[in-house]
Amino acid sequence: MAGKPTKTTLVTPVPEKQVRVAAQPRAPSSDVNTQHAVEQLLFRQAEFLDAKRWQDYIDLFAEDGHYWMPAAPEQTSGEGVPSIFYEDRNLMRVRMKRVLHPDAWSQRPLWGTSHVVSNVVVESTDAKSGELTVRSRFHMLELRRDNTRHFAGSYLHHLKQTAEGYRIRLQRVDMVNAQAPYDYVLQVWV
Repeated sequence: MAGKPTKTTLVTPVPEKQVRVAAQPRAPSSDVNTQHAVEQLLFRQAEFLDAKRWQDYIDLFAEDGHYWMPAAPEQTSGEGVPSIFYEDRNLMRVRMKRVLHPDAWSQRPLWGTSHVVSNVVVESTDAKSGELTVRSRFHMLELRRDNTRHFAGSYLHHLKQTAEGYRIRLQRVDMVNAQAPYDYVLQVWV
């Protein structure tokens, strides 16, 4: 028919090598509260790191919790293999005491960080056990002396519901730039 606009659909070819991410089904509305609680936990964790509130940060971990930063993305366990970090709460407290020690040369001059956490996705929930698996992305800027360093990557959290709210059973940190050369090693958690 003349004069009527026609509807045109544009189709853009997708290169064969491009990774396609399957859309996950939308969480039921009752899970909106879970999503919010998880996001708040991750945001609070970032705030504790930036404010150097080390004990508050450690307290977000369950008694059997671990912080793990593998040396390579293909690692499936932190047990018995070299990792950048693989710490339970006890080792985290040891690190905190070392960093807070008045003679800790690595802490002079003082330094700061800024974390951004985003793309928080609750991947799985187990209503019976109260456990969740959550993925998110992060970017951290560190300023030490006159130098800045950027770290970015993904977090994988295994959380469990407790009387105090969600606690971290495992936090896996996969840095995009884990293999990059650095002038000095990481002193605290990313």
